[in-house]
Amino acid sequence: MLWITAAAAATTPTSATTSWETDKRTELFFGGTRRDDSAITPAEFEMFLDKDVTPAFPEGLTWLPVHGQWMGGKQDSYLLILLYPDSNRRADQDIEEIRSDYKSQFGQESVLRADSTDRVSF
Repeated sequence: MLWITAAAAATTPTSATTSWETDKRTELFFGGTRRDDSAITPAEFEMFLDKDVTPAFPEGLTWLPVHGQWMGGKQDSYLLILLYPDSNRRADQDIEEIRSDYKSQFGQESVLRADSTDRVSF
């Protein structure tokens, strides 16, 4: 067991060996069910990403299928994670457009947005 811990420590980046930067992080939580209770499929969500999100954030993104609860009802949902530099002056406007587009395309009342700052290394 000690060998595994030592091996893991040898591959863990440290401040001395890794270049860190501070990026903004936005998480968007998208409902996965329309008002008529039909599911928004992963393929439909991927098409939305390709058309509405990727052009605004071509550097990359992460999305996950998740399970959520809204207004007392449980549903499958999607989580989008965006990391971008503070210098990206269009990011806020682009994110608000993404939220608005999703709500209108899929009949959603809301898209939850959570912003934070993260220390990242690539």
